[in-house]
Amino acid sequence: MTGTTARRTVASIAVAAALACSTACTGAGGPGGSGSGESTGPTGSAASSASAPPSSRAPALTGPSADALRAVERATGRAGSARVESTTVMGRELSLAARGALGWDDGLTGTLTITYTGGTTAETMRRLGTTAMEARYLPDAYYARMGDAFAERVGGRHWIKYVYEDLEDLDGGTGAGFADQMRNTTPHRAVKLLLTAGDVRRVGEETTRGRRTTHWSGTVGGATEQTVDIWVDDRDLLVKKVERGRTKTGKLTQTAYYSDYGVTVSAERPPAADTADFKELLASQAR
Repeated sequence: MTGTTARRTVASIAVAAALACSTACTGAGGPGGSGSGESTGPTGSAASSASAPPSSRAPALTGPSADALRAVERATGRAGSARVESTTVMGRELSLAARGALGWDDGLTGTLTITYTGGTTAETMRRLGTTAMEARYLPDAYYARMGDAFAERVGGRHWIKYVYEDLEDLDGGTGAGFADQMRNTTPHRAVKLLLTAGDVRRVGEETTRGRRTTHWSGTVGGATEQTVDIWVDDRDLLVKKVERGRTKTGKLTQTAYYSDYGVTVSAERPPAADTADFKELLASQAR
């Protein structure tokens, strides 16, 4: 493998890892995984609808439904942390499963174990010796632990560091919304989305993982439509959420379950000597 090819391979791995870490956490995609400079996030994602100008959004929800959903937003927000299990499919590009604990009292913190389960990105990572990784989220950056095959290409370093401020400059500034979304990701983001839906409705009572829950559903506007469903327990805490939209490679579906609210969450920065910086890896591709 030539030096140029090796550098491009490292950069491709780094971008693919960024996509996996962000998708597992937010469900709305991240920086482009193809290296083409195109965003792979869903065109009708939460990011696009949440950032739309007020004049383009549906009128704020009012009445009993709004009161019930705002109670969920407050209760879930106050809880501060939870255990998370999620599965995500982004068209032909990426399928993954994630498990861990996240906190949101002061920015996003926590640790997820992310397993690639399918898609072109997963196939690329598997050929390069990576089928799963650990992601650590801190208020200013997140870290992805890669395998030994990756470390051999970057001087023995196993971790990639993604600073949110650097991601804002990705692809001429298209990463700004992604970085902001990562900073502000919480389970009750789905509730905030439903509060902007013009057709939100209470579906009914259901049993979710052995717990009695109330199911709510709605359609969020944007470049394209996205459906959001949540299931809430009798403490007004989110138990499950499903988001469906579209990406450039097909349908996006993310299903997440939340439990053990208030769990202690920790995420330590990896040793600097064992960490490569994402921005530097991308810069090396151009050399």
